[in-house]
This record gives sequence, structure tokens and C-alpha cells, in this order.
Amino acid sequence: MLGVDIGTSSSKGVLVDLDGRVVRSRTLTHRVDRPRPDWVEMDGRLWWQEFVDLARDLLAPDDVRAVAVGVSGMGPCVLLTDADGNPLRPAILYGVDTRATPQIDRLNDLLGPDEILRRCGSALSSQAVGPKLAWVADAEPEVFARARRLFMPSSWLVYQLTGQYLLDHHSASQCTPLYDTDSQQWHRPWADLIAAELSLPPLRWPGDTAGTVTAEAAAATGLPRGVPVITGTIDAWSEAISVGAQDVGDLMLMYGTTMFLVHTVPHRLTSPALWGTVGALPGTRNLAGGMATSGAITGWLHDLFEAPGYPELLDRAERSGPGARGLLMLPYFAGERTPILDPHARGVIAGLTLSHDSGDLYRAALEATGLAVRHNIETMEAAGGDVRRVVAVGGGTQGALWTQIVSDITGRAQQIPTQTIGASYGAAFLAAGIEHAVSIDAWNPIMETRNPRVELAADYDELYQLYHELYAGSLSVAHALDARQRRVPAPHHPAPEESAEGVTL
Repeated sequence: MLGVDIGTSSSKGVLVDLDGRVVRSRTLTHRVDRPRPDWVEMDGRLWWQEFVDLARDLLAPDDVRAVAVGVSGMGPCVLLTDADGNPLRPAILYGVDTRATPQIDRLNDLLGPDEILRRCGSALSSQAVGPKLAWVADAEPEVFARARRLFMPSSWLVYQLTGQYLLDHHSASQCTPLYDTDSQQWHRPWADLIAAELSLPPLRWPGDTAGTVTAEAAAATGLPRGVPVITGTIDAWSEAISVGAQDVGDLMLMYGTTMFLVHTVPHRLTSPALWGTVGALPGTRNLAGGMATSGAITGWLHDLFEAPGYPELLDRAERSGPGARGLLMLPYFAGERTPILDPHARGVIAGLTLSHDSGDLYRAALEATGLAVRHNIETMEAAGGDVRRVVAVGGGTQGALWTQIVSDITGRAQQIPTQTIGASYGAAFLAAGIEHAVSIDAWNPIMETRNPRVELAADYDELYQLYHELYAGSLSVAHALDARQRRVPAPHHPAPEESAEGVTL
């Protein structure tokens, strides 16, 4: 099975056999575009080009044959095309793009925030698709007048591979306020109000067969013509599938460019501070949360320090010790999504002295993630969730320090599976299910458990209280600085040359 995921900072491809063994993998790195404050975009055509490059490289040897294709991608995103599927503008990315705040306010006034939450499962926020569509209609009316189709990375790949215009139910449930989570259908009155000329895609479940590879796609990718392709879904939900976090009480923590949390609940739950969605599997429901940054901050610090490498920074952070020698960071470097839903929040580093070094700052960034995870988990449980098992996945699970810090701060053990490659692996698993009975427990058993160190609980409880106080105390200053930043033109950074990791056997 070929599994491909289009992520925020990279696209990943894997070839997986029917026993769940990763035969080959490859990663292509890329960057998002930030042309203005609050804007985060990407050329949707890049998603297909990177899929083609990954498929051709992974399938080039003669000793493998692809029998099914799975796809996933970041989301919810807004890629608008004309009726012929030609992109009209760069894709507007998920909740890290916060430009549509005025449209959120207008739609809340028009539809009512309580009614939106009741019908859609989520409040309007920077994560929602509806306000982003309204922004395009307001700011780029000539583009919106030509728009006829809405794509996300996974559905764009499906369209290029099969010619089918589809979207999965989970992704649709993040298109607030266009989707009714009770009827699990598009809510036409609100969809027509926001985007009357847009033809919304028919809905399928992520593991459903979307179609088969066309002759044109086969020629481009090296895939055999006629190979089935699943509908796919948003990357975090594919990550949850990759580690088997689908039972009631499970919580998946995705350590990536952003941190994502997906909690499986027994029935529909809502919270104005979280996202209530349908799950990736029929009949499942989730409460979900997502930070606007996590790995993005560690990458920023790495580049800022011109460091010798991540292993050395991790060693320095470990030597810094719990509490980062008196530093405390708010990880709101790109605003924040759940649970504070504050696009105007800004990063804060408190307690700095001339004695602090790169290890202390890096440690403070890792601890900031753990504090935000704890805030999300407590909000989930206050909304009626019951977190019984935590499973970690993603690139940040490599090395023990980050996951250990999160367990120490939250007081929750984390299970770490054998394969933490994530969404592309989950997409391959769903693709295998088209024609074969496969078990994720057999594919990807738990490898180790990271237990919290109880002797650190009191110290981290104190830090967690200071974390809340720091946000409240710096709120007005952060918002004022955000307003100043909006008046300053964004610096121009030339696009880097695309790079790729070699094929891993």
C-alpha cells in the first residue's frame, strides 16, 4: 500500500506491506507562505507535484507493486477552483491562518453562536472553513465569483488520481458552519448563505473507496491504472488511526509542527473551547483540540541559535532540568487555537536573565507544549470527556525528553507505538482495508510507555498555575503588540529550494 500525507512542513510517503511493515519511506520538505500578518497559505498545485515525486521514487524499484493508495493531509484547508478544477488562488490553511476574524464575528451575529455550536458541534474559530470562504467573498470577489469547487489536500489528491470530486465526513465536520453533525450532511441553508455558487462535494467516509487510478494519473505517478484509492481525511485523524486510538476514552497526541489532540467520546459532546467532530470511522465521535505551534517553536529556536543540531539542543534542555531554571514560556507564537481560541495571543518568555542559555530556552519551549496539552485535556474532561489512555505519535516522539516532559506535566502516561511515522501510515492502513482484513494492533503494537514522575508533580502544578496567570496578565500587552505587528509589512523571504530526504530502506 502506498500512503501519502501532505503536511504543514513536509509531505511524507510510505510503502507498507500487508503485515504493516514499512518497506520504504521518503519525505519532501516545504514551507508555507506568509505573505501578510495572519495569512498562512500554500500553492495547492505543490501537493500533487509532491505526491507524484514521492510515488515515482518509492515505486521505482521493480520489487514492489502498489495494490492500493491512501491519502491524508493537513486541514481543514480552503483550496478554491473553477468548474474545471483549476486553482484560483493559493490554498488558505487551517487554524494557523487567522485572517477571517471579522467574518467570524459577522457570522456569529447573523447565525447565533449558540445555534452554530448546537448544529455544527464547534464554535466558529480560525479553524472553521465558513469564515475563510466569507473572507474570499469579501476580499477577492472576482476570485469568489469564479469558484465552483472546494478542496483540501486529501481530496485534491483523490481528484488528481481518480477524477472524483469527494470529501470525507470528518473533514466536512470541520467546515463549520456548513455541515450538520447530527444529520451528517451539508446544511444547505447556511451553505447557500455563505457560498451559494459553490458545488460542495459528495461525502464519503475516509476508508471508503473513492475511485481508481486513471490512465493519466498512472502515467504521471507510476501507479498501475485501476488501483483503488481511499477517500482519505485530515492528517491528525489519520494519525489517530495509525496508532489505534479509536476506542472510547482514547486520546491521541500528535507531536508535529503543531500539536493536535483527538479524544474519542461515547456520544456527541460540545464545548465552545474545543472542536466537536464526527470521527474518521463511521459511528465515532471526537472532541478535538489543536495548538497553533509546537514543533514550529522548536524549529524556530533551532534556526535562531544556528545550533549544532536537535540532539545537542535536547541534551542541553535535559541538563537544564524541570522548570528550565526559572523560565516560563507561552507557546502562542502564531496566536492560539484551543482552548483559548485567541488569534491575537502572542508568545511570551518570562523570567529571562543573562545566565540563561539555549538549553533553558529549548526546555521552556518543550514545557510550554506540555502546559498547553494539560490545558486542553482538562478542558476536554470539563466538557464531559474521559481520557483513559493516551497514545503519542509524530516526529516529536523521537527521543524520550519531550514525551517525558508532557507526561510529567499532565500526570498522564503515554503509550508509544512501534511506528510513529503517523498519517501516511494510517492512510496506508485504511487503504489495506479495502480488500483485506487487517488489525492496527497487529500492524503497530505499543513499544513503550512513558510514565509521569510523581516527584515532579507539585513543581509542575505550580508552573501550570503561573502559566495561566502569565496569559491573563500579559493579555492586553500581547493584543496591543499584535495590533502593531499588523501595521508593519511582513518581511520578504525568498522561497528556499525544495529538499528531500533519501529513500529509507
